[in-house]
Amino acid sequence: MPARNILVINCGSSSIKFALVNEAHSQFTLSGLAERLGSPDAVLHWQRGGEKDSLMLPGGDHRAALHQLLPLVQGAAGGKLHGIGHRVVHGGEQFTAACRIDAHSLQAIRATAPLAPLHNPANLQGIEAALKLFPNLTQVAVFDTAFHQSLPEHAYRYAVPEHLYRDHGVRRYGFHGTSHRYVSHRAAEMAGLATGDSSWLSAHLGNGSSTCAIVDGQSRDTSMGLTPLEGLVMGTRSGDVDPNLHGHLARTLGWSLEQIDAMLNKDSGLLGLSGLSNDMRSLEQAREQGHPGATLAIEVFCYRLAKSLASMSCALPQLDGLIFTGGIGENSPLIRSKTVSHLKLFNLALDKEANARCIRGVAGAIQAHGHPRVLVVPTNEERQIALDTLALLTA
Repeated sequence: MPARNILVINCGSSSIKFALVNEAHSQFTLSGLAERLGSPDAVLHWQRGGEKDSLMLPGGDHRAALHQLLPLVQGAAGGKLHGIGHRVVHGGEQFTAACRIDAHSLQAIRATAPLAPLHNPANLQGIEAALKLFPNLTQVAVFDTAFHQSLPEHAYRYAVPEHLYRDHGVRRYGFHGTSHRYVSHRAAEMAGLATGDSSWLSAHLGNGSSTCAIVDGQSRDTSMGLTPLEGLVMGTRSGDVDPNLHGHLARTLGWSLEQIDAMLNKDSGLLGLSGLSNDMRSLEQAREQGHPGATLAIEVFCYRLAKSLASMSCALPQLDGLIFTGGIGENSPLIRSKTVSHLKLFNLALDKEANARCIRGVAGAIQAHGHPRVLVVPTNEERQIALDTLALLTA
């Protein structure tokens, strides 16, 4: 049977990330980004092999971008496209795994939109555009939240009146599930362990960041909650704050809910602490030059990350290893080193040279000799979405 091709689509409110994944090849056949959709500056960028190209799409929307993408995909796939996998951020409690897209699943994704108002409507736009352009192809939805549906009730319930959970779905859902799932499988392979008989702490660190406790291939706890705001310090998100901060700011400063929400999601995190940037690379450079805000932001980020990992360990029967992944986790020896230095009770320690070597896609073990396993594992959410799509195609 010839190797199959899956187009993976990840739609934001004004963007589409895409990748053409061939099951036999580790590198993407085609990948790219359509951005600033709906504006006069809309543009489609793509890369095939070593060649890069762009096309302006003034005023183009998601459907226009996908329409331009279609011949590129068909050409790169040799006319043989077997399915499309869509990233969907929130699946609520309805979806515990990837599913084929049909009228029923579309309605369920729409019904979940209030839980992810910034993400699910954009994901739906991409799905609906793709269904019109590829009506005869199998299309699959892969949910960020699905992996965390294995959390026990004591880990996902908030201590709020029961009717808020029963009638309005107020509970912890978790995100980055596709990434945590992928890297825990890869970590088990790298360590020569069975996925179904291993326990991991996983730190997905990027502009959005989360931790996860994974036991025998299943999520047992995670740092994000009802929304992606809960948990770690992130690029522009505050992570955990006193729940009464909303009331305090409303009373003392007269701020509206909208103002407080925007501040916590867009003006906080590394950007708020440093007063400089939400980009860890810029902050590390500024720290070397003595910038106090950048220094503080990095210290808070690492301490809060270590605290979260320590708390996640409550869900593990044993620790087979700590995984770093995501843009920061894969590329910042400094962040890995500072975080591990706060976890002395776990007897964790890093090999300085191995830690420095694991950047720009280099995977490997970075623990010091005789200490518990610490791995850098590059994530590949697009490949995981493609694998889930292929599994449903086969079924």
